[in-house]
Amino acid sequence: MSNFKYLLLIGFIFPSKVFSIEVLEVKILNSYSITKEFPGKLLPIEQSKLAFEIPGKIKKINVDVGDSVNEGEILAKLDDREALAQVNQAKASYDLSKQILERFEDLRKQGHISIQDLDKAKSDFIIAESQYEFYKVKLEQTSLISPFNGVIQNRFLDTGTVINSGIPILEIIDSNYVEAHISVPVIYLQDMQLEEKYNFKFDGEIVKATFSKLAPMSPGGSNSRLAIFKFSEFFNPGSIANLQLKISKQAKGTWVPLKSLSQSDQGLWTIYTIDSNNIVVRDIVEIVYFENDYAFVSGTIKNGDLVVLGGASKIIEGKKIN
Repeated sequence: MSNFKYLLLIGFIFPSKVFSIEVLEVKILNSYSITKEFPGKLLPIEQSKLAFEIPGKIKKINVDVGDSVNEGEILAKLDDREALAQVNQAKASYDLSKQILERFEDLRKQGHISIQDLDKAKSDFIIAESQYEFYKVKLEQTSLISPFNGVIQNRFLDTGTVINSGIPILEIIDSNYVEAHISVPVIYLQDMQLEEKYNFKFDGEIVKATFSKLAPMSPGGSNSRLAIFKFSEFFNPGSIANLQLKISKQAKGTWVPLKSLSQSDQGLWTIYTIDSNNIVVRDIVEIVYFENDYAFVSGTIKNGDLVVLGGASKIIEGKKIN
């Protein structure tokens, strides 16, 4: 709304009185811009409740709420004594079956055993190897591993608790990025582009986020769609950020204060101007858009006209101001 050149106080004389009026010289524009604000909640890009894949007794939890963790870090442990014993036993069987297979392969080359004996040794080795791998996995499952870099959001259980598989122990959120989910009216989406950066007002500051995704239209139909914006830095999830959407519209006209407008008996909007010959003109205008104390109007007003803001009740259409 910066198309006003300057404000003037103009004095003019009637036979017995001197009046002053407040005017603004305006510039006709070919478009106007508005800023729409849409609130949205900040959400972590990744969020996961972590659970053990096997039942057992919680031996230790290494983290608490608010702790930062790295991908691959051990967050909690189950009592692993039984799993460790099973691995050791399976390892011994594996080593023995491997030695027997290697010896039988040599004996077979020398013709001292049958092919059936060698096949039996191979079968025993494969079984021992699979059991060894199986119990190694079971031992690994006694550790709860962080799937990504993040922050512990919740801790549900404590050390010593006996659990079944699948019971959540911890909740972790991604600490690298957050998203804002914004409900944007469809009429404004046509002016937006995916992968473009947009301004958000957050905690008193302006930060940028990338328009990364547009959710599908809901089956029931809606005048709005969910737009997802990705921030390149981490903010506290659950906070509110406001999308500052600047929209440009093609329309010829100018911004004027609402106080300069009046409505005729026929319902038409009018505005008083002073033309280049200092003649008072009443222009009929159309309000294209209004926001706060200003309206963007189109009509017969021209560049250089002086729009009357105050004192309009004291002037007469068609009269010349001296």
